[in-house]
Amino acid sequence: MKILQNICFVLLFLATFSSAYAGSCWDGDVADCKVKAEQGDATAQYNLGVMYANGEGVIQDYKQSVNWYRKAAEQGDADAQFNLGVLYSKGQGVIQDYKQSVNWYRKAAEQGNASAQFNLGVLYSKGQGVIQDYKQAVKWFRLSAEQGNASAQYNLGVMYAQGKGVPKDYVMAHMYWNIAAVSGDEDAIKYRGIVEKDMTATQLEKAQDLARDWMNKHQ
Repeated sequence: MKILQNICFVLLFLATFSSAYAGSCWDGDVADCKVKAEQGDATAQYNLGVMYANGEGVIQDYKQSVNWYRKAAEQGDADAQFNLGVLYSKGQGVIQDYKQSVNWYRKAAEQGNASAQFNLGVLYSKGQGVIQDYKQAVKWFRLSAEQGNASAQYNLGVMYAQGKGVPKDYVMAHMYWNIAAVSGDEDAIKYRGIVEKDMTATQLEKAQDLARDWMNKHQ
């Protein structure tokens, strides 16, 4: 199945910013938010980072976004840590630096941020900012997938289909693609159909049973 040898990077992309505002700081009063941020309020600092990144209420300025995300991130705000990782990945407001991306994604991922877990898996799978390590990629994709990240579920299917970081196993690949397909992931639907052609009826039944059990446990 030659096509399955060429799909590893179909959906290995970096997720975009978390742009949801937190707390009560954001109510349209940018000046009030700045006051709270300057007083050390991590939520206000994060919100200012979002405002500057999106140009909402202020002129878009990625350097200012980095400044305020960093202040919140250093106080342990997982969303700020994740967004700072994205800015380093994209080289927005800072010089592109995948090692810094890994650093901030890891901090957020260890706090359970599913998007950071997914992005950390991406960087391990590509060897960007870290030594390429498919086992680590699988680890972080799995944690993200268990929180409902369909892209991580799809990528786990890829890893199993190609035997990267895990033993090659079409039953497990089908299982994860089946799970991602429930969320409407078109690539998962496509490759699930392809891998089915090389599976026996018994294997298909097992994959479907595993998918049901997984979803009952994690959703």
